[in-house]
Amino acid sequence: MIPPEKLYRLLQSRGIGLFAGVPDSLLANFCAYVDDNGEDGSHVITANEGNAVALAAGYHMATGKFCAVYMQNSGLGNAINPLTSLADPEVYRLPMLLIIGWRGEPGVKDEPQHVKQGRVTLGQLELLGVPCRVLEAGSDAEAVVDELFADMARTNAPVALVVRKDTFAKYKSLRKAESLSDMTREQALDTLLALTGSDDLIISTTGKTSREVFELRVRRGEAQRDFLTVGGMGHTSSIALGVALGQPKRRVVCLDGDGSLLMHLGAMPVIGSLKPARLIHVLLNNAAHESVGGQPTAAGSIDFAAIALGSGYAAHRVAGDPASLRAAWRELVDHQGPVLLEVRIKAGSRDDLGRPTSSAEENKRAFMGAALGTAS
Repeated sequence: MIPPEKLYRLLQSRGIGLFAGVPDSLLANFCAYVDDNGEDGSHVITANEGNAVALAAGYHMATGKFCAVYMQNSGLGNAINPLTSLADPEVYRLPMLLIIGWRGEPGVKDEPQHVKQGRVTLGQLELLGVPCRVLEAGSDAEAVVDELFADMARTNAPVALVVRKDTFAKYKSLRKAESLSDMTREQALDTLLALTGSDDLIISTTGKTSREVFELRVRRGEAQRDFLTVGGMGHTSSIALGVALGQPKRRVVCLDGDGSLLMHLGAMPVIGSLKPARLIHVLLNNAAHESVGGQPTAAGSIDFAAIALGSGYAAHRVAGDPASLRAAWRELVDHQGPVLLEVRIKAGSRDDLGRPTSSAEENKRAFMGAALGTAS
């Protein structure tokens, strides 16, 4: 395996002065090393991948240096617009290094939401005209990096390093997580599920939140009827808005995460402007990208009450333990919506947390059965 320090030093020596992006589990060891060892201001965890590409463009124009933009391959969708309409050789010709975790690589077992993206990743980069090289545990990292930088010197435009699973050696972050409360996400979800009614429609965000909701339903002996979002990070609240518009008389509960909410924060003013009366937007805030390594988000210092109320939400409450969560729910449950319930939790989850045993399509059918009243 490649020590994260080795790649970091190789990139620094070739003019990379800034690292930016959205964390990915395949890149977690490398990103942790960057976070621990970079100078102040040299590492930025952005809200989404397109933000990171734009940041890289500005940094290059201001310094003449290069930025390394890291992401999971699912984030290529967010990056395509600035890559094609800003950084492309036919537009501004802005060089940068993309470091892309290759989830769903053909022949490597992965979760269903990664299979299609993994199959098309190299083809996407080829279609975009972005030269790429694959990095794996046995690669000569220096040779691969040299080839990519030669491509970047030739094109003066973006190039990509596609990273296979288990490429990097383990690195333990020195960062000490600061918890926003002592309540775990699983405790919060268990409390919330007990508060919701059998007629409520629940949409949960991607990652460990949906995995915990699934296991809690099993533990509680309840039917699987919630929509467990396994892909499309950042779009949970928009899915919930669509459900609320389609079923205006039903209470809709959106179980969102801070990383997800920040990724497409513009959804909130749209929700606020449409004013779905029975939408409860729950923000599970641990100020971390919990599902891909626990890297921090900016959510620990954000005034979500100001954002929600400024976006047209009717009310905001905050809770940090089961008792205050129950009290906040009682205050909001019959409030004219939309409302935001911010639930402050600590990072972390059970080591034995499983994954849904039903397929994505089976989950969709179960949710639609609940929404349309056709569930058996």
